[in-house]
Amino acid sequence: MSNDIDNKDNEINDSENSLDEIKNNKDHDHKDTEYEDICYLCRRPESKAGKMMHIPNNICICGDCMQKTFDTFNKGDNPYIQFMGVDPNMFKLNGFTRIQPKTQKVKKKNPDTEKSPSFDRKKVPAPHIIKGKLDEYVIGQEYGKKVISVGVYNHYKRVGAEKSKNIEIEKSNMLMIGPTGSGKTYLVKTLAKLLDVPLAITDATTLTEAGYIGDDVESVLSKLLQAADNDVERAERGIVFIDEIDKIAKKRNTNSRDVSGEAVQQGLLKLLEGSQIEVPVGATSKNAMVPLTTINTENILFICGGAFPDLDKIIKARLNKQSSIGFKADLKDKYDNDPNILQKVTVDDLREYGMVPEFLGRLPIVFSLEGLSRDMLVRILQEPRNAIIKQYQELLAMDEVELKFTKEALEIIAEKALEKKTGARALRTIIEEFMLDIMYEIPKDDNIGSVTITREYLEGTGGPVIAMRGIDNPTSQKSITV
Repeated sequence: MSNDIDNKDNEINDSENSLDEIKNNKDHDHKDTEYEDICYLCRRPESKAGKMMHIPNNICICGDCMQKTFDTFNKGDNPYIQFMGVDPNMFKLNGFTRIQPKTQKVKKKNPDTEKSPSFDRKKVPAPHIIKGKLDEYVIGQEYGKKVISVGVYNHYKRVGAEKSKNIEIEKSNMLMIGPTGSGKTYLVKTLAKLLDVPLAITDATTLTEAGYIGDDVESVLSKLLQAADNDVERAERGIVFIDEIDKIAKKRNTNSRDVSGEAVQQGLLKLLEGSQIEVPVGATSKNAMVPLTTINTENILFICGGAFPDLDKIIKARLNKQSSIGFKADLKDKYDNDPNILQKVTVDDLREYGMVPEFLGRLPIVFSLEGLSRDMLVRILQEPRNAIIKQYQELLAMDEVELKFTKEALEIIAEKALEKKTGARALRTIIEEFMLDIMYEIPKDDNIGSVTITREYLEGTGGPVIAMRGIDNPTSQKSITV
């Protein structure tokens, strides 16, 4: 009985204490209503931010900041969720589950791979097979395709061969020089389709010295690791193509530190030579929230490419020094109209352009691509597997309309492209211009069966030849100005 009485007394005391707490809280809330709540994140008062949400420790958060927090969790590129080990699949939006890629996880190394050969060089096709595949996509550039085919084949023979005690085969990186629109990047992209190896294509214009705004040189390898699905062993046998390499040439007449020129060349030396590089996983820059892994660049093939504008002037100045007085003297303007002047480039010309000797020494294979002529541009229009004309023919075929080009029309397009001096890129610009009205007007009439682009239409003196469906007599075709 005494225990029951004591328990009832305790319950009465607790109820009285709870009533006191409620009263005190009401008094406290009444006092707090005299002041505006301030958002803990954006520091805006309640009068500007709106109604606040209260969380423990007397923290207030406005609706905008709360929504931004939810959006951060819902996005797929949040490194904090992945770093803390939180399963991102638990976050759902509008009933759909967002499956996040595990971009910051590195595949484990198989201990049995040390006993077995790491790479089967027999899977890499022979040079003539590689060049034959490149011929289906790239017109001309016979020397360039032969050089890159032999270089890739020899590189993977070196990677797959057992190490010899007597002879150690060194890596042969390549430097590809060619005018704009000659097919440098397209050549490497086509090569990526043919080889079952990871390939990363990056741009040298964004690279700066470590510690400055921009990407550091390790970001080149982070893209290769991403292309290899974060498999370090597979990435160490890949190919890296660094485009616009001429943009990191040494700057002339500058008194400030050259953080995007010579400093980048110095930073790339360790990558080209072969060394152990710490690379961020799932990001392009190093920070405290991104894990790091080590990649050995000894077996990574580096291909550098660039247009090198004004390099032809340096080559002409060197060649014109050979001019002298006499019957065998060369004319000063002998090389002014030479479209393939870049094929006469030497290492000394590249050094004068602004490339440091240590950088050039790690690129032993230097070759140039040819400038595009009118005949080559005509072939580019129609012969490659994904030629520009074939693309437009496929678009009109979806409307059951046949697109044709006369031989004279193709020559006019090539001549206009040469005047723009931007290589094969000018072809699409010209075709887009005169195909605009045709692509707009043809879907209006379902009776049109074929369209023929003529020389007169391109010169502005006539229109394309339109043929109606079911009419095979050429005399019934009529010229319509679109």
